[in-house]
This record gives sequence, C-alpha cells and structure tokens, in this order.
Amino acid sequence: MKIKNKKVERRSKVRRRIRGSLHGSSERPRLSVFKSNTSMYAQLIDDEKGATLVSSSLRELKINKNDLSGALELGRAIADQAIAKGITAVVFDRSGYIYHGKVKALAEGAREQGLKF
Repeated sequence: MKIKNKKVERRSKVRRRIRGSLHGSSERPRLSVFKSNTSMYAQLIDDEKGATLVSSSLRELKINKNDLSGALELGRAIADQAIAKGITAVVFDRSGYIYHGKVKALAEGAREQGLKF
C-alpha cells in the first residue's frame, strides 16, 4: 500500500524494520508506543500468544496534556500496571518514532517505576 504522506511512509518503513528484530514473550513482553495528535497510547504485548497484557492511554488516565509531563505519567502508569501483573522486564518498541521527546519521557517514566528495558 502506497502512503501519500512521506513522513508517515518513513515511519512505517522504520517500524517494519524495528519489528523484524523485536519479539515480546510472556516473561518479557513488548512495550509498544503510539502517538496521535490528541493522545498517546502504550501497550504490553505478548507476541507468542498474540495478546495484549496491559494497556493504557492519556485519555484513559484522564490526562488532558499531550506533552512531556503527560508522557511521563503514562510511562509511570503502564509500569505500575505491569508490576501489579508480575512483569518486571520489557522490550521497548518505539514504533518508528525517534527516541526523543514524548517517547523518551514515556520510557523514562516506566524506568522510574521499576521496569527493566
């Protein structure tokens, strides 16, 4: 499928390349990140079973700020949910986004709460 927007097309190519080398399991699930214009989403995915173990978003947390502070809170929240389920280590999937800004803040928030990358 040809995508008209070059930025989205580039992210799509990078995402496919990243996903070729990342694989989540039940012991170490994949922490996947998605950003939209209005919100940010994070999921812990077990690729062996094809199941989402934990998910959270800025909307779900009732955080109205789609900025660095919101991403940091989302990272903390997803880590708290993961630790409550007994998950301590994850594989970070940045989904083609540059490890900068909100993506980096989400990862740092998760690390603060005790998730190992």
